Formats: sequence, C-alpha cells, structure tokens
Amino acid sequence: MTDHFADDPRTHRERMLAGDLYIGDDPELVARTARAARLADLYHRQTISGDPAARGWLQDLLGELGEGVIVRPPLHVDYGEHIRIGARTFVNFGLTALDTAAITIGEDCQIGPNVQLLTPTHPIDPTLRRDKLEAALPIAIGDNVWLGGGVIVCPGVTIGDNTVIGAGAVVTRDIPANVVAVGNPARVIREIGDEHDA
Repeated sequence: MTDHFADDPRTHRERMLAGDLYIGDDPELVARTARAARLADLYHRQTISGDPAARGWLQDLLGELGEGVIVRPPLHVDYGEHIRIGARTFVNFGLTALDTAAITIGEDCQIGPNVQLLTPTHPIDPTLRRDKLEAALPIAIGDNVWLGGGVIVCPGVTIGDNTVIGAGAVVTRDIPANVVAVGNPARVIREIGDEHDA
C-alpha cells in the first residue's frame, strides 16, 4: 500500500478535522469511536431504566447539548464530540449522526425518527478507496428546522432556518431558509409564508 502521508506530520485525527484525507481505522480514531459507542450504549440503557442521570452520559458524549434538548435513544455516532445540538431541539428514535466532521443542529429543531446525518466522504478513485482513505465535510442545520422521518443529509450540506424537509428526502445540496423540500434528490417545492400552514 502506498504511504499517502509520508510528507505530512499531522495525525490522522488532525487530517480528519481539517477535512483532508485520512485513515479511519487509525488506532487513536478507533479508540475514540469505541468510547462514543460505550457512552451511547450507557445513555440508551440508563434512559430505558428511567435513571435521571442518563442525561449526564449524553452530555459526556456530545460536544454541546443545549438546554431542554430531548434525544430519544438509540443514538448512533462516530465520535459524538463533534456534534452540537441547540436548545429545545427534539431528536426522535434512531438518529445516525456520523460526525467525522462537525454536525451542528440549531435551536428548536424537530428531527424525525431514523434520520441520517452523514459527514464522511470516500474517494471516487478506486485505488485511494482500496487504501482506506476517507475525508469529511460538515453539516449545518439552522434553527427551527424540521427533518421528517428517514431524511438523509449528505456531506457538506447546510439547511437554512425554519425549513421543512419531507420524510424520506435525500438532501444532496444546500437548502435555503423558509422553504419546504422533498424528494431524492431533495428539491424545494415551495416557500413558507406568513400563513402558518399546518
């Protein structure tokens, strides 16, 4: 296998956080993902048992957890520490948030069941892919966004404030504020006006 990093003194974690190519099964990264899996499992089990201390495990797992946030387990993450969730956001069952880059979820959001927020990317070049190289692009979700059940948000996407993404949509590019978007790939079907549609 080619040494793609011979002239790069950075760790794979430093490369990952910079958005550059890195090796995902680097021992430091593997240890961090194992820690995240343990914390997510503890949060899940403690929530099911009704232990009021469960939120502490979630706070240890995530980079930032706003006041009044509800996350219904199970929750699946790569690291957890690169995820920020704003105040009063509700996350339903089964969120998969692969945070090899930053994932920011704004305040007052509604995240439906089985949503996927996917920051990892892989090279198109088959040789680089065979050599286990990957990279990542951040995801940013504005305030008061509603992601319907089963929505998939792809790497590098930003979704603007107040926007609604219909159930099952695959969001492959940025979506502006104050719109409704649906489909695969997601496309804007209308703006949200002052009529306060239900």
